[in-house]
Amino acid sequence: MTEYIVRVSHATKRFKNTLALKDITVNFEKGKIHGIIGRNGSGKTLLFKAICGFLKLDEGEIYVHNKKVKPTIPQDIGIIIEEPGFIDHLSAFKNLKLLSSIKKKITDTQIKEAIAIVGLNPSSKKHVHKFSLGMRHRLAIAQAIMENPELLILDEPMNGLDKEGVLEMRELFKKLKQDGRTIILSSHYAEDIEVLCETVHEMDQGIMTKIS
Repeated sequence: MTEYIVRVSHATKRFKNTLALKDITVNFEKGKIHGIIGRNGSGKTLLFKAICGFLKLDEGEIYVHNKKVKPTIPQDIGIIIEEPGFIDHLSAFKNLKLLSSIKKKITDTQIKEAIAIVGLNPSSKKHVHKFSLGMRHRLAIAQAIMENPELLILDEPMNGLDKEGVLEMRELFKKLKQDGRTIILSSHYAEDIEVLCETVHEMDQGIMTKIS
């Protein structure tokens, strides 16, 4: 029997006279990597925000882990949505240490392991404001995975990465999938979708269409 980790039913969102999400119904199977493609402004990020509980729908429902999503702090979801925001005058470790204090689920050792997995130095005292865009996105991925969530929602996780970094993160995502994680990601890079994703949906003007 197919087990769905995310179920979206008739999701609709309006902003004044604009219908930003148009009656979207889609299920995402557990243990797979799912891709969403579409131009900027197509609705991808809005859908991700709704799945995470950051955006209240006007109509429809979303269930994650068989629980109806409500506007609250998401449980057991690792998230990258839009430009990663960190405290510039703190190091990578201190930023993640501060974020981990919200749920208090992990140790300092686990934080350092997550930083190392994405190719950054967990012992570095370098402040985040001196990081390149690629380094900031690596840190965002570390933040998303550090609490070992069952579900990852990743909006353009490859942004700012060089070719080597993209290849490293692809391998990381494949390993996470092998470990039983579910990943829903968007990417401007067609190759990311082709290499990683088992299902692909396209968003266009708030309408979702299944591609494969």
